[in-house]
Amino acid sequence: MKTVTFALAIAILSQVAGNRLASAQDAVEIMSKSHLAYYYAGNDGMSEVNMKIVDKKGSERVREFAMLRLDTEDGGDQKYYTYFRKPSDVSRIAFMVHKNSTGNDQRWIYVPSVDLVKPIAADDKNSSFVGSDFTYEDVSGRHWNEDSHTLVREDAVDAKPVFVIESTPKKAYKGFAKRISFIDKSTFLPIREEYYDDKGELGRVLRAEKIDVIDGITTVTVRSMENVKKGSKTTVSFTSIKYNIGLKPDLFAERYLKNPPRDYIKQ
Repeated sequence: MKTVTFALAIAILSQVAGNRLASAQDAVEIMSKSHLAYYYAGNDGMSEVNMKIVDKKGSERVREFAMLRLDTEDGGDQKYYTYFRKPSDVSRIAFMVHKNSTGNDQRWIYVPSVDLVKPIAADDKNSSFVGSDFTYEDVSGRHWNEDSHTLVREDAVDAKPVFVIESTPKKAYKGFAKRISFIDKSTFLPIREEYYDDKGELGRVLRAEKIDVIDGITTVTVRSMENVKKGSKTTVSFTSIKYNIGLKPDLFAERYLKNPPRDYIKQ
């Protein structure tokens, strides 16, 4: 009897361990699919962007810019280029990212008022992106391999079935101590993300406000980031979206920070 009981206990523990491993594997797969759907739509892309920043007093600031993106491979290296048009205090500012899927990204910003191209250090990736509630890293994304993921439960957001994933950084990280992602089961796009600090307090909330199908690709065309602690919110709207337009790698060279590619960027 003892032998049977012991064997049964071992079987139960093995099943529990197997279920946990499967859950972890499922969570990683879900987050990798989400990252690809959100940041790697098509082989490349371009869009016009309107960014509205509202502070806790209700005051509004608006930024208008164009964005280009080129993928080397799905889940691999990427290049981003952002050129600001309005308002006058950010006009002609250009921001470029060379995303490294296996190491630190390279980021540069061109400040026309001092005619200076400035590298953005890896430690600054969690700084505010041009005064908004988004960070520099939010623009190009954080690779799923940098975090450990757990499938917490299945739920629904706005009547859409979602996977709820908890992610924690594998290494010391300033951006968040824990992130809860609500991933649409059908599109794998993040419908909502909650960022918590090391005290367990909610800091920021990302929401997909509007989703459209562009060139056959399901796309978040309006997204927002609310800073719960500061009481501010930034809403970003994407228009004139195009995918697979044949962008070349040399468009993302440092020289184009001062002189944007005229074929794609209207000044």
